[in-house]
Amino acid sequence: MRSLLLASLFVSTATLAQAPTPPVAAQRAHEVRAPFGAVRNDEYYWLRDDTRKNPEMLAYLGAENAHTDAMMAPLKSLQNKLFAEITGRIKQDDSSVPYRQDGYYYYRRFTPGADYPIVARRKGSMTAPEQILLDEPAMAKGSGYFAVSGFEASRDGRYFAYAEDKVGRRQYVLKILDTITGKTLPDTVTNIEPDLVWGSANQLLYVEKDPVTLQSKRIKLHIIGSPADGDRLLYEEKDDTFNIGVTRTASGKFTCIVAEATTMTEQRCAPFGQPDRMTLIAPRTKDVLYRAEHANGRWIVRTNAGAPNYQLKSFPDAALGKPSSSWTTLTQPGDFIDDFAAFDTFTAIAERHDGNKRLRLLSRTGKSTLVDASEPAYQMSLEDNHEAGSRWARYTYESLATPTTTLEWNSATGKSRTLKVQPVPGYDAKNYVTERVWTIARDGARVPVSLVYKKGLKRDGTAPLFQYAYGSYGLSSDPDYSVATTSLLDRGVVFALAHIRGGQEMGRHWFDDGHLAKKQNSFNDFVDVTRDLVARRYAAKGRVAAHGGSAGGLLMGAVANQAPQDYAVIVAQVPFVDVLTTMLDTSIPLTTNEFDQWGNPANEADYKVMAAYSPYDNVRAQAYPSMFVSTGLWDSQVQYYEPAKWVPRLRARKTDTNPLLFRINMEAGHGGKSGRFRSYADQAEMYAFVLDRLGIKN
Repeated sequence: MRSLLLASLFVSTATLAQAPTPPVAAQRAHEVRAPFGAVRNDEYYWLRDDTRKNPEMLAYLGAENAHTDAMMAPLKSLQNKLFAEITGRIKQDDSSVPYRQDGYYYYRRFTPGADYPIVARRKGSMTAPEQILLDEPAMAKGSGYFAVSGFEASRDGRYFAYAEDKVGRRQYVLKILDTITGKTLPDTVTNIEPDLVWGSANQLLYVEKDPVTLQSKRIKLHIIGSPADGDRLLYEEKDDTFNIGVTRTASGKFTCIVAEATTMTEQRCAPFGQPDRMTLIAPRTKDVLYRAEHANGRWIVRTNAGAPNYQLKSFPDAALGKPSSSWTTLTQPGDFIDDFAAFDTFTAIAERHDGNKRLRLLSRTGKSTLVDASEPAYQMSLEDNHEAGSRWARYTYESLATPTTTLEWNSATGKSRTLKVQPVPGYDAKNYVTERVWTIARDGARVPVSLVYKKGLKRDGTAPLFQYAYGSYGLSSDPDYSVATTSLLDRGVVFALAHIRGGQEMGRHWFDDGHLAKKQNSFNDFVDVTRDLVARRYAAKGRVAAHGGSAGGLLMGAVANQAPQDYAVIVAQVPFVDVLTTMLDTSIPLTTNEFDQWGNPANEADYKVMAAYSPYDNVRAQAYPSMFVSTGLWDSQVQYYEPAKWVPRLRARKTDTNPLLFRINMEAGHGGKSGRFRSYADQAEMYAFVLDRLGIKN
């Protein structure tokens, strides 16, 4: 690849200098008090409107969108080109790999140009006639946002329940299709989670949300044909630090209710069709997390009791409800067990080793088989294993350079077969290189970093870098292929995925060292990775872009405050930036069940820790990089008003003239626009801004 002089790459800022002045939000004094007496002034608090109808607030958001439109106008052709490239890598008439459940093969398929799939099934085999269950393109017509989730067929196949969201607030509506008549029943339940489990032929278990906090609060039983207000309460969670869900076991013989907080779990299960006979697997105990599955007369439990990285234990049906001290150990403590699937004759385990997620198969006799991988940075994930009696364990393999490949491993032969390789028109994986490098953080921790770039790139210290991370909630950021990222690579950009502390890529300690009082480690890791990659000449100093969303947006806000000189541009999507104010308000969704993640600022010690890094509270008079911030008006995870307040405070205090753009999607929530194509329009806009700021011409 050609090496170009940096001076010839940078786009003139003349157009931006002539752009209209950004909107100015009014400042109005408002005190935010902590119970122990601490007081902060939040001059933009008035931008919060829980009804989302305040004309003054909406006018301000509209002005921000208009300003972003004007600023991005010179880059419209680049944005359109990027959108065409990205969507051009999506196979128009693609379909998912069918999976078998209760005698039917279920799958999704797309028709050319459709944003949403058709959900269908065939009875007995894939040669049987197709039965369309959901025609999502038709269902989505006239909706600015549309999503279907959590669909589940009754065991006899007659009824098909699904959860629908037409707002983006994740307050789903339950709907039920009669597959014999083809008609949607009048039965509807509003404000639910997309967790749906059939209890019998006409009984459906669902999770009701609190209408204010949007927390999952109650498990109810709906009987087809009966009014929703008469649905029977099966379980109610009184502790606001817990979320609840409902599921059925791999064997199909039990229905389970799971209550989980950041540091503890409680699961109870009942025989199928008998939801009143719930038996507790193990009581909630501080710092003990577990999950139990059932197959072929025994229970398999993933538990961290006495094993921070988890281990698997088992017990027979006869021991259900007995103390965990009677459980049999299946695996010894070692590599972090991320996930597992229970089968009649074996157990499939997804485990983490040196930052990669790999697959291990464990027979009932104790024989262990490791599935090989050929790349230095990759991920394997268990997928669509719905029948415990199968000899095949389905999983996916991918990397930053390798598109998703769906495979199955046979427990009898020990061999794998490929079911599908994600089709990517115009893409050849052999033209790209993926690496795993390690950064030594300032405190000595070894931080894994996954890299991908186009083959032929010279490590001469001139390349631009696009660095992404998340680092919260113990959620690991695994290397996966993206049709969008390829457009960066083809323009000479190095893409880096930093596996910073706060996730669990390196085990449970990786999370423990990146939350609560140790949250600063996440920010340090990100900055240290950037400086290390520049020092190794993977990238040029001054040509680095940083990207994060949600809790990763908090990361971006902290990095912007603490190390602005290391980045040319920062992208913060749906960012959690007003940490103290949000965590002091228990009426805001997610607050109470996240005290174990961030701390409770009602306590002075926690308050001081959070105040030291909260992005909104640490904006100061200094030069900031160019920034692109986005949100959704209906976001239920990170309320729109967090970035809506952060942006004007940044504008009022920063000393530079770099552009700061704020894009608000007025018809979406936390996940942005719905649909497989429409969502890429936002990504193309963001990429156009980033490429311009990195000095890359079209």
